[in-house]
Amino acid sequence: MEKTFVMIKPDAVQRNLVGEIISRIERKGLKLVAGKLMSVPKSLAEEHYVEHTDKPFYNDLVSFITSAPVFAMVLEGEDAVKVARHIIGETNPSEATPGTIRGDLGLTVGRNIIHGSDSVESAEKEINLWFNEDEISDYESPQDAWLYE
Repeated sequence: MEKTFVMIKPDAVQRNLVGEIISRIERKGLKLVAGKLMSVPKSLAEEHYVEHTDKPFYNDLVSFITSAPVFAMVLEGEDAVKVARHIIGETNPSEATPGTIRGDLGLTVGRNIIHGSDSVESAEKEINLWFNEDEISDYESPQDAWLYE
């Protein structure tokens, strides 16, 4: 099974949307195998957004992600990266399809509720950046038989 990294950003945590977002993810069938509410150290934020270092919005990204707690998680499932990205929706909430997390709960790009890895490679990098191996659970869920052939 594929794993992906998803982070509920400070705006969603402050708006008390963590439960609703996790519920949507679980209803889709993705399995939560790691999760933690945390204040993000500046060094972790800088490393997470390293590919944006030269962009004009880099400092704002780092400042925002460290401004309040986030809920970081690892999800598991068949095509987890693609499935998570689909239910998250487009980066710009005004372009996100209704029914997606951003389409229903977000308004602006700068406060777009949630981050999801954009590839299997990014997911692996981000999971290793945010979680230690011993923080990730490996378990079988009874629902797996109803989700996968």
